Amino acid sequence: MKYEGKVVMVTGASGGIGRELSKAYAEAGAQVVLTDLENERGPVLARRLTQGGAVAEFIAADLSRPEQIADLFAKAAESFGKIDILINNAGFGIWKSPYELSIDEWDNVMNVNLRGTFLCSREAAKSMKAGGGGRIVNIASTRAAMSEPNSEAYAATKAGIVGITHALAVSLGPDHITVNCISPGWIETGDYDELRPVDHEQHPAGRVGYPRDIVRACMYLTDGDNDFVTGMNLTVDGGMTRKMIYEH
Repeated sequence: MKYEGKVVMVTGASGGIGRELSKAYAEAGAQVVLTDLENERGPVLARRLTQGGAVAEFIAADLSRPEQIADLFAKAAESFGKIDILINNAGFGIWKSPYELSIDEWDNVMNVNLRGTFLCSREAAKSMKAGGGGRIVNIASTRAAMSEPNSEAYAATKAGIVGITHALAVSLGPDHITVNCISPGWIETGDYDELRPVDHEQHPAGRVGYPRDIVRACMYLTDGDNDFVTGMNLTVDGGMTRKMIYEH
């Protein structure tokens, strides 16, 4: 129950990595604010966590709309009184040729992934400052440093998240707020058993990642005793970004 008494907000909490983060923090004793677009999975998850003895609430919000972010934090303050830890996990990509990607599509990815991360961080930091400090973890991606075709908008936002992380770390440091980011590689959130041997074998670590690999990294970065790591980008990718790949 290491996080007992702490209030943790997880964005993009309904599925995949966000779902596992929400469950893990609840199991560790935290009170959890789950947020995502309006959907059925978020409230169901919050109810299950509550039935398991945790304190959890789902608050729907579209992070591309600043007024909904402000409303999200106002509602969280009413229910929980504070935010100690923020995990900026929400994000999406549009895989489309740069010749065809529309301005509206580009802006939507930017507004959710990058602007949403900044605005949520700013709102959370206000609460953390009043409470004497806190932890912010932004979920970036190894695509901030390497790409496949047709991923321009997503890659740009993830590189921006790495940059805004160290900027916020410097700005918020005097308020005892650490800001770090995690860059996941291939983290399988679907049917792990359907993966091919080559999917695992190409990783120096010998396997594709699980959501729990990101959970462990978040738990490290948000540990209350861990106040000397800030502004860092922790890559969790089984070693793939350190591997030279040439065709022979």
